[in-house]
Amino acid sequence: MKVEVVAIGTELLLGQIVDTNSSWIGEQLALAGLDSHYQTKVGDNPARMEEVLRLALSRSDAVICCGGLGPTQDDVTREVIATVMGVELVRDDAVAARIETMFASRGRTMPANNLRQAMVPVGASTIPQQPGTAPGLICPVGPAPNGQVIYAVPGVPYEMKEMVEGTVIPDLIARSGEPAVIRSRVLRTWGTSESGLAEQLAGRIAELDGDDGGAGNPTLAFLASGVEGLKVRITAKAPTEDEAIAVLDAEEPIIRSLVGDIVFGVDDQNMEAVIVSLLAERELTVAVAESLTGGYVAGRICAVPGASNVFRGGVVAYQRDIKVGLLDVEDGPVITEGAALAMAHGVRRLLKADIGLATTGVAGPDEAEGQPVGTVCLAVAGDEAERSATVRLPGDRERIRQFSTITLLDLLRRALLEGRFD
Repeated sequence: MKVEVVAIGTELLLGQIVDTNSSWIGEQLALAGLDSHYQTKVGDNPARMEEVLRLALSRSDAVICCGGLGPTQDDVTREVIATVMGVELVRDDAVAARIETMFASRGRTMPANNLRQAMVPVGASTIPQQPGTAPGLICPVGPAPNGQVIYAVPGVPYEMKEMVEGTVIPDLIARSGEPAVIRSRVLRTWGTSESGLAEQLAGRIAELDGDDGGAGNPTLAFLASGVEGLKVRITAKAPTEDEAIAVLDAEEPIIRSLVGDIVFGVDDQNMEAVIVSLLAERELTVAVAESLTGGYVAGRICAVPGASNVFRGGVVAYQRDIKVGLLDVEDGPVITEGAALAMAHGVRRLLKADIGLATTGVAGPDEAEGQPVGTVCLAVAGDEAERSATVRLPGDRERIRQFSTITLLDLLRRALLEGRFD
């Protein structure tokens, strides 16, 4: 069963409203094991709407239209669906009475144009859930039992969700005749490029796709997430949830063996949550001295529940005299690994932590010290072990600061996994 989503509304194309409805509907379809290969946005233009619906029906078994069911002149979804079905619109007196009752319950008189919402294509049925004045529609296209279907739901999110969960998804599952579930697992990585990751996994992707080049089970996909790293999404389809999870459980170690220790988390695990967990397991505390990141590292750690058990505090040592006077950095260049290590040791001693972290670098041309913008020195230091690195990071000032933060946390993660502070 292939299901396409069509979001209707000129405001979506103008960027006045972000289309969160389509992504939510797509998620529900995936959880129900229903394939969805296309999502389309179209403005409130009858000719273009009809073109989009006919295209959707040419490649999908069902279409979910979201929006355009209001009472105003630009709400023409009902009319366009009727044209595609080749039928007329007729008034549904039960729907009209329901809308009138809604207005009366609020002490208001129903405007006459709200009766437009009671117009239903011949052969269509209304969706039982109706939290607002706009009824949803189930519109068969072609003869039963193998005909296609268009669902029309309002664009108001809470109204749409009630109809999709209550009627649309159950009806699609019943029509599909092949109950299945689709589950995904995301492996989060840091420390390589998207092309590098694709190269590492090229052989496995070819194995899964098989000789015919079709999508295998599971499938792999890459999601570039900026300062949150690169994600490898493993997706499995099976008759039951347990069977789908079993496929994911079998594939995950294969992927990990191919990409190595760049995997730092799974699904919603961000880098700072992993760090707090690793520190807690080892009963270690950490403090941070930040120059160019200006508190970003401390902020990310503090955002994790339970951080108070492992985080001692931080010092934003932005000016040279703070680095020298407070953290015992030698007077001289401060964008060096030596300066970063001195900062890490200094904040560890100052705040009585087991481990000190530090960042120093060039986020803009006025801070260069002869170094190119994006040069960042990072350090992790304990009582008897230390680790430092110099990296060149891309982007503007904000991206350099964000990239520095997660790169430093990853440096600490690797040191902890290597047992450097045990």
